[in-house]
Amino acid sequence: MEQTLYRACVDILREELVPAMGCTEPIAVAYAAALARQTLGLLPEQVDIRVSANIIKNVKSVVVPHTGGLRGIAAAAAAGIAAGDAGRELEVLSAVEDRQLPDIKSYLDNTPISVVPADSGFIFDIQIAVAAAGHTASVRIAGGHTNVVRVERDGEALQARACAEGAGTAGPNRALLTVEGIVEFADTVEVSHIKAVLDRQISLNRAIAEEGLRGAWGAGIGKILLDAYGDAPHNRAKAYAAAGSDARMSGCELPVVINSGSGNQGMTASLPVIVYAEELGVRQDTLYRALAVANLVTIHLKTGIGRLSAYCGATSAGCGAGAGIAYLYGGKADEIAHTIVNAVAINSGMICDGAKASCAAKIASAVEAGLLGWQMQRHGAQFYGGDGIVVKGVENTIRNVGRLARDGMAGTDREIISIMVEGC
Repeated sequence: MEQTLYRACVDILREELVPAMGCTEPIAVAYAAALARQTLGLLPEQVDIRVSANIIKNVKSVVVPHTGGLRGIAAAAAAGIAAGDAGRELEVLSAVEDRQLPDIKSYLDNTPISVVPADSGFIFDIQIAVAAAGHTASVRIAGGHTNVVRVERDGEALQARACAEGAGTAGPNRALLTVEGIVEFADTVEVSHIKAVLDRQISLNRAIAEEGLRGAWGAGIGKILLDAYGDAPHNRAKAYAAAGSDARMSGCELPVVINSGSGNQGMTASLPVIVYAEELGVRQDTLYRALAVANLVTIHLKTGIGRLSAYCGATSAGCGAGAGIAYLYGGKADEIAHTIVNAVAINSGMICDGAKASCAAKIASAVEAGLLGWQMQRHGAQFYGGDGIVVKGVENTIRNVGRLARDGMAGTDREIISIMVEGC
């Protein structure tokens, strides 16, 4: 295999598949706030927050973990300031103890915290300015969840670099990814190069799925699926992915391994593949290779879409899961390409209207589309070029998905956000 692509695939997996506690948008707010307090060196007496509309959309309804059930941007910032550890980045709240919960609530209730929309034009933009005892500090994260582009104290720039949309994914060249190259990588990768990152994904994502099935989280979509439709692997694959989201969207304090900046996408891409691997009793190295396919296909689709949009990210991850399961069953590049195209054609209209309990049901729908796309391929059926957004060639269809989500649904995104803000 060509070594530039091989190294890129390994580096992309290591960069993307990282642990995070809680929905990543409020956690990014908490991280920025914790970093602002750290830079100030004092407990802020005033906090001013500017965020892009998509941050508002994705933080509005989700519970921030380790806050005692608080929701919203101000709550996430208060948690980061009062109890967060900026050095942990997307696990900024992971070390918060129960004894600190009153401190978070008291800080939120007694500190002036303003939240206004940012007018920067960036889809992903978090700007937090803090002040105390005559000193000021500010932090800006743009383009990605941990992409700190500016840090200031008392007007002096301590860190500054140009920010561009998508800058948070500026590492390995994702433009190198193709379905054919991804499958070749999975076939030939030295498992030791990806084992650690995938072991962590298997362990953490399975643990939160099992907690989602045990506890009373969200709307209980995972439990409902198992109760209503049984324990067959087809249904169990959907139930486990949904159950992880049930827990995570409701403030479960277990971490997940994310994909494309999203825990829901990380669970959607991985858990169905894990379920099917266990059902088939495959070798562990086969599971690693199938997970490499699932994760990289998800990233490949998301690269053209962007971190945040009106296009539900679970749709891409459901395609990834279908691709990974196809690989488990011996699928080669052609079969996996057909699975992806079929799944894209089925479910590409699903919108993202923020992080919340209903994400679990959307995940179940996305996994169903991936599984149906795979079964269509197994039965010799496929959608052809000219069927809607499907065109000849999987890479051309993937480019159409990016165009649809990034450009075509920009107006949809604005309308969704308008509806959500009006409902506040």
